[in-house]
Amino acid sequence: MKTWIAALALMAAPVSAEVVGKVGVDWVGNDIIVEAIADPQVQGVTCHLAYFDRSLIDRLSQGNWFEDPSNSAIECSRTGPVTIGDIRRGPKGEDVFSASRSLIFKSLRVKRIYDEENQVLVYLAHADQVKEGSAKMSISTVALEPGEALPAR
Repeated sequence: MKTWIAALALMAAPVSAEVVGKVGVDWVGNDIIVEAIADPQVQGVTCHLAYFDRSLIDRLSQGNWFEDPSNSAIECSRTGPVTIGDIRRGPKGEDVFSASRSLIFKSLRVKRIYDEENQVLVYLAHADQVKEGSAKMSISTVALEPGEALPAR
């Protein structure tokens, strides 16, 4: 019972991202933001996600007020001993992080896929868009050491 309640609480709690870098890229104030995201179900893995943040001047000049580009990059690494919690298996994986990139139609997501055969955690950063989708994506992997993998089903 306690495990079920803990899992439910973890699912309800949003994964927080900590800004660890902000790089100005032009004179109008556009930036690249770098955030650290700890995987809530895999202790010892931290992903760093970089994305473009448009300035007010850029929004005014482009006429697109409510949307940021879909571009992103991700790199995940071991930041301690890896302990895997209750993660989803299968090719669809599960969301680790999501943030809005427009008023209502687009979000930036980080999805974890467990490659059971190769004992690798795959992290995919991509944009979800209601209209026309997005082919812009980035991928990172974390190989598991002996003893860290989930038991075979």
